[in-house]
Parts: sequence; structure tokens; C-alpha cells
Amino acid sequence: MEAKMAKFIESVGSFFGGGDQIPWCDRDIIAGCEREIAEAGSEEQKSESIMRLSWALVHSRQKEDVQRGIAMLEASLANSSATLQHREKLYLLAVGHYRSGAYSRSRQLLEQCLEMAPDWRQALVLKKTVEDQIAKDGVIGIGITATAVGLIAGGIAAALARKK
Repeated sequence: MEAKMAKFIESVGSFFGGGDQIPWCDRDIIAGCEREIAEAGSEEQKSESIMRLSWALVHSRQKEDVQRGIAMLEASLANSSATLQHREKLYLLAVGHYRSGAYSRSRQLLEQCLEMAPDWRQALVLKKTVEDQIAKDGVIGIGITATAVGLIAGGIAAALARKK
């Protein structure tokens, strides 16, 4: 019985806590990537460094970093000549939109990734995470609405009971 109760409490905690498996990145790594760009010798090195910085930014805990990463990726998306690079940028954009709470946009980008590579495990896992988050937000929204309706109905019932 205790094991079932512990499992239930853990599932409720993970429901409200998120629990995704996407890595986080801190400011030190971002600063290192920025230095790498400044020190890059060739255009190819600079391009690779910008890609690493974009990765670091969309994986940041800071909303402004995530937004900066999204902007960088969107600006560079048109310049992606290779399909693999384009797919990677779409995936990173999806991570950024997921981190910023734009779940439907994240799902759209992941669907584009999966059109290019249907068996891409990373994209499949993130898509499942995004869809779980969308469902969770829906459940929370329904709960809030039901609570509000219940409070209003209770208030009306109390007001009617006082009048009698």
C-alpha cells in the first residue's frame, strides 16, 4: 500500500513539476560559445560556433537567452543549405519554443523535422513531451474552469438561500 501511495505522490509531483528530459545550459557555457565565435578563424568555424551558441541559448533557463536563440535560429534558417543542418535548426527552434511555452509552434516544427527523418528519436521524444505538456495544460485549464464554475454556483446558491 505504501509503495502505491509513494508512486501516486511521485506521479502527481511529476505532473505539476514537468519532468522533461531536455538538458539545461548555464551562462558559463553561453559565454564560452560567444568567445568561440569571436575567436573563430574561418567562416566554417564561425558557423559551427554560432550553431553551438544557438543550442546553448535555447537550452538556457533564462527566457531572454531562449528568445535570443530562437531569433538567431530563425534568422539563419534560410541560409541552411544542407538538409541535416536545416533539420537540426528546426529541432533547436522546437526546443526553444517548448522552453518558451509555445507548445503548438514547437509541435509544428517537430512535425517538419519528422517529415525529413521519421525515425529521429530525439524529435519523437520531444514531440511526445510537447504533446504531454499540451494535454497537461488542457487538464489544468479544465480544472480551473470547473473550480470557477463551482465557486460561482456555490455563491449563487448561498445568495438564494439568504433571500429565503
